[in-house]
Amino acid sequence: MTWTAPSITRTPEISVGDERAMLESWLDYHRQTLLLKCAGLTAEQLRTASVEPSGLTLLGLVRHLAEVEAWWFRENFAGQDVDYPYYTPEHPDADHDVSQADAEADFATFHREVELARAAAAGRSLDETFTEIGPKKRTFNLRWVFVHMIEEYARHNGHADLIRERIDGVTGE
Repeated sequence: MTWTAPSITRTPEISVGDERAMLESWLDYHRQTLLLKCAGLTAEQLRTASVEPSGLTLLGLVRHLAEVEAWWFRENFAGQDVDYPYYTPEHPDADHDVSQADAEADFATFHREVELARAAAAGRSLDETFTEIGPKKRTFNLRWVFVHMIEEYARHNGHADLIRERIDGVTGE
């Protein structure tokens, strides 16, 4: 039996709420939008590159955003040790290398990283600050992480829209 990305019912973003509720709602909306763009596609279709010479794929985006969730919420903000599923110092862009990827396992990884990101931010103030890992050592707050992640998903969901249209003509949403 061929695995296909499961269908998803996207929860509409809230239009009235406090700042935290709005940020969480919009981030979840964009997380679900990425999954909606993948719904119903086989593993092979999810590994299909958009247009040469680009190697961008829907599965690569799922893998990439799983690692971005871990990087910002868990490693940077919460200070957790993260065992990245794809990244290695020798192959930093391994999240986009889907030639041997297991789509079903990668979707499970994405869902797990989203839940771990939610847990890392739960009960923490949007004003709580942290210093970024890496050479720049910039200071951010949790609010910035939410805004940045909404931007990251929105940008990549635009890519996902084009890739999906290229695969089977599905557009919109």
